[in-house]
Amino acid sequence: MIGVVDAPGRNEGRVRPRDVGFALAGLVSLVLTVAAASTVAVPVNSDLGHVAVLPYPYWIGLVLLNITFVVALRGNAGSPVSRAVMAWLLGVLVVELFGTAAFVTDIPRGEVAFGHLGIADALSSTQVVDPKIDAYFNWPGFFALLATVIKATGLEPVSIALWAPVLNVGLWLAALGVLTRSLTADPRRRWLVLWLFCLGNWQDQDYLSPQAFAFFLYLVVIALLVGPLAAHPGTFGGFRPADLAVWWRGRSPRECRPGHRVGAFVVALLLVAVICASHQLTPFVMLIAMTALNLSGRVWTSRLPLITAVVLVLWLIYPASAYLTGHPPLEDAGFQGAVAANVLDRVTGTPGHSLVVQVRMILTLVLWGLAAAGAVRDWRKKRLDVRVVLLAVTPLLVFPMQSYGGEMLIRVSLFALPFIALQASSILLAKDGSTRLPFLAVLGLVPTFLLLSVLVATSRFGNTKFDIFTDNETAAVAEVERLAPHGAAIISAAHPTPWRSDAYLEHRYRTMDELCRRDLSAATCGPVFYNYGRHNPAGAFVLLMRSTEASLELQGQSTERNSTELEDWLRAQDGVELVFSNTDARIYRLPPP
Repeated sequence: MIGVVDAPGRNEGRVRPRDVGFALAGLVSLVLTVAAASTVAVPVNSDLGHVAVLPYPYWIGLVLLNITFVVALRGNAGSPVSRAVMAWLLGVLVVELFGTAAFVTDIPRGEVAFGHLGIADALSSTQVVDPKIDAYFNWPGFFALLATVIKATGLEPVSIALWAPVLNVGLWLAALGVLTRSLTADPRRRWLVLWLFCLGNWQDQDYLSPQAFAFFLYLVVIALLVGPLAAHPGTFGGFRPADLAVWWRGRSPRECRPGHRVGAFVVALLLVAVICASHQLTPFVMLIAMTALNLSGRVWTSRLPLITAVVLVLWLIYPASAYLTGHPPLEDAGFQGAVAANVLDRVTGTPGHSLVVQVRMILTLVLWGLAAAGAVRDWRKKRLDVRVVLLAVTPLLVFPMQSYGGEMLIRVSLFALPFIALQASSILLAKDGSTRLPFLAVLGLVPTFLLLSVLVATSRFGNTKFDIFTDNETAAVAEVERLAPHGAAIISAAHPTPWRSDAYLEHRYRTMDELCRRDLSAATCGPVFYNYGRHNPAGAFVLLMRSTEASLELQGQSTERNSTELEDWLRAQDGVELVFSNTDARIYRLPPP
């Protein structure tokens, strides 16, 4: 992409009536969506999730916001409306899409955030990092930071987890905003990229997690590579070794101030170290992206990939060696296995759940299709930026390396999304530079945004039948952790269980679907988890909850009848005692060994 001079209007610093109107429209949209989301009752019983139960004012607010943004983006001949108004509209979109669950309930979505709070609590209380506990303690960087923040601020950990999606997406957008300034000077294109990034962010990786933190740092590193560490490529004369050598030596730094380049290089090294200490996957994606950018001749600092590789290898050999001893990095590598785990295993389940999965695929294909069309358009106009293409496609290289628990394709699409959005903006903006958007372009953007809004809302909240917990369920978890003595086993039906936030190291947490290897019939699974609990010296408790049963049913791993038969089998065993019960959960104590 060829950057154009940003030409703000002469009245940029003044408050104009149209800016006030756009800001008020954003406020009205926010009020409508927040008020509508606050009326949703928990639990959500639809297989489609929130999209089936959100009242119509929510959708009216979302439509109003998208139309307001498009009109504001059109602006005048020089630029869109003021940056403050555009930032306000973008902030409203973030709250409406990524903060919806916080207005429905005050309990964080999903199980993983609870476990991450527990790890931070364990590090804070023990002041020891024991890599033999589990994988998380082999990459403790994020958790150490989280523990420090909680202790320093005194904030309620559950509140941090509840609002983490809004905070994380805000950080991502800030980094992406800086990054796009180095790739295009067109202000409309920059705002459009940020908007598309939000409308395409269905991956739901913005919860309180090392992935969200590492992704933010990844975007900062890329911003440094395309900014102060970028290079003007030399003249390409062919693929002969002599020609390639001339091309390579012909590079020149974009940043003329050596001090700025050195400072950016040092910051990049620090971020590389933090990323390697915080997350398993992100360092590999970062290394591949660095290498690709360097081979394109558009990065001045050619040694950074080598240094990154050394830091990554050293971390794997020493701090993470305890985990890697039993889990080789390429243990389940292979394209067929990756497809089976990331695609085939995810399209099973109830018709509603299958529809949600298909919507996610459609949303991804729509964005990649727009990006491909934008790349063709840029190539024909001889303005294609190879850096954007490389950053969009290189994450695909990690897909066959590991199934990553069936989530590798989700992570790949997340790493590619910023640059897919950037490339897609080329086809959505018919004009460039200081030319005002034609009315036909506005008519094209509005339905596109409305379609993407419906798709992303369906995709993000399609699992709310089981990943939004009720007060009764969290009360049951608190009770079972109180009843269980140190070292006792707590057995849940499946993983969407809000546990381990306070007693991460106190108990043995297991699930039936793990113990029984997905065969959850009463005749097969019952004896397996029962004998496991009976042989645990400290005793065992079985926790059955509405959300775990809904998860198994929704994803096609069990049925309501099978869950009932399994619980009936458990109650029929000698010595099994029901010690707690409410509308959404039951706790059974297994007889002592």
